Amino acid sequence: MFDITLIMLGAGNSTRMQMPTKKQWLYIDDEPLWLYATKNLGKFYTFKEIIIVSNEGDYMSRFAPNYIYVKGGATRQESLKNALSHVKSEYVLVSDIARANIPHELLHKIIQNSDKADCIVPVLNVVDTTYYQNETIEREKIKLIQTPQLSRTKILSKALQSDTLYTDDSSAIRAVGGSIWQIQGDERARKITTYDDLFKISLLPPSKEQFVGTGFDVHEFAKGYDLWLCGEKIEYENGLKAHSDGDVALHALTDAILGAAGLGDIGEHFPDNDPSYKGANSLTLLKTAYEKVQSVGFELVNADITIMAEQPKISKFKAKMQNNIAAALNVMPNRINVKATTTEKLGFVGRKEGIAVIATAGIKYYDWTKK
Repeated sequence: MFDITLIMLGAGNSTRMQMPTKKQWLYIDDEPLWLYATKNLGKFYTFKEIIIVSNEGDYMSRFAPNYIYVKGGATRQESLKNALSHVKSEYVLVSDIARANIPHELLHKIIQNSDKADCIVPVLNVVDTTYYQNETIEREKIKLIQTPQLSRTKILSKALQSDTLYTDDSSAIRAVGGSIWQIQGDERARKITTYDDLFKISLLPPSKEQFVGTGFDVHEFAKGYDLWLCGEKIEYENGLKAHSDGDVALHALTDAILGAAGLGDIGEHFPDNDPSYKGANSLTLLKTAYEKVQSVGFELVNADITIMAEQPKISKFKAKMQNNIAAALNVMPNRINVKATTTEKLGFVGRKEGIAVIATAGIKYYDWTKK
């Protein structure tokens, strides 16, 4: 058995998918695509190590702590160089997370031919008539390059030191005089690049599982501050003391949504010792946090907020509050519920010293089958 490290590249932003969720975080049943694709290759061969290149490595490590996570770069080449600095094996197999269903036969063929050249690359023939700038060209001379590609680690590392940007490993290795061996590729190793590609390979739809998060926050009343609740400015003798705009209800809701996705809390994402968040609009913070939750594969089911205050009375503002939140999260207002209560004059809330809020949010996997 050859000494091979597997590198899975997945640091892109998936802009061509035109979805709120990055393609590497689309759920296949109950697994994100990046994990599904990695496990698919991992079950066919015992790799020395598996390296995932991503900008969400800390979060990913909660799904598969035994992998190595490396931060991606601005380009594929930079991302691969970052990963190669961790490779200790003679060979490295580089694949794209977006190639989710690489068949066993293809991987076996690649490894079987490892002694033929410095880089083993699967290719597909072009079967349709092909034009280049309005002129037909010989399609027999055109090859479509796929991954995974198996390379000798030292020569690939050397090849990537160039200032020239290469879109695959074989091009870089060829440029430094390395040898390339082409094998027949496989249509099943199709790369997911656009939304329609999701339906050209066999993938299970996301599980219908749901998740719940809770958030709790308090702020004290103080002179010289405005009072904001659920994005609504309320006239009152005092405002809520805070580093941002003090919208205690939105802070609790942001925590609930982040918590449901396992993404920590509002303080981790928007620390109160960061000057850039001084006086920040909490609706903007909520929207930013939700976009992060969406990017890793989730969408909101509903949110329920309970505001605990003796004063001011907010019943007449509830509809506006619900609409403010719904607009920020791009959901229908019926998904948002705002309630108000007192504490029967007990505690700091009862003494009118501040406001407390508890929020609950339900989320589910983003359903990419119904874009």
